Amino acid sequence: MIASQSQIKAPGVVAASGRQPAPMKINAGSKFTGVNGRFLPSQPRVALSVSRRSASRNQVVTVAAGPLRVMIAGAPAAGKGTQCANIVSKYGLVHISVGDLLRAEVAAGTPAGKKAKSFMDSGALVPNEVVVEMVKNKLAEPEVASNGWLLDGYPRSGEQAEAIEAENIRPDVFLLINVPDKLLVDRVVGRRSDPETGEIYHLTFKPPPAEIVSRLVHRSDDTEEMVRNRLDTYHNHVDAVVGYYKDVMVEIEGDKSMEEVFASIEKAIDGATAVGN
Repeated sequence: MIASQSQIKAPGVVAASGRQPAPMKINAGSKFTGVNGRFLPSQPRVALSVSRRSASRNQVVTVAAGPLRVMIAGAPAAGKGTQCANIVSKYGLVHISVGDLLRAEVAAGTPAGKKAKSFMDSGALVPNEVVVEMVKNKLAEPEVASNGWLLDGYPRSGEQAEAIEAENIRPDVFLLINVPDKLLVDRVVGRRSDPETGEIYHLTFKPPPAEIVSRLVHRSDDTEEMVRNRLDTYHNHVDAVVGYYKDVMVEIEGDKSMEEVFASIEKAIDGATAVGN
């Protein structure tokens, strides 16, 4: 695509982050390089509105530029783990699980990790500001800044959402996987793990081979009472989180097959990368 003007403005176009983009100055004759409708990671993040005159009409195309930023949320057993793997495989994003990040920072003895460990050792919850510091540092790493990120299961509360919002950390798309509570309970209660291979089975949805059933482990917290407590916690906080991302949220029906769920996710992500036609 060749730019025919020295400056192209995008009045009324809002970038995928929800912010109004600044005008993009382009030298006449400049070329844009992109992949699947997106600018390469080295390009500045802006929204670009280009008017192309054809015989029948003017066509306006809005392109969301820069590395992709995705948040994914859902109740326990909603299928986030499976779909995160699919997203990373297709889009090449860096998967960031705050729980894994917290453990890695503590193990590495980073400044943020040392702060977190002092709270963990005393049995206290790690404060939001410490977790936000870890997330912020992770997002600044060259690999993440270049490839884009997938933030898994965070923020989990309105306070956490407010804290990362203050750091200008916002997604292009916020995926909310919805699954009925009854199905979630069934998914959790029927889970079994193989201590030798680490493989996770389900007595109904993914039955294990008969010869290994006797060695499978049922986690002590995979009971109906425990999962309903976790679901109550999730439901008590999710609305506050959603309130921060309504403008970029896409709800995904998570009670379908894994393939159907991912097809919906692909549609949501692809829709966030190139808006309008």
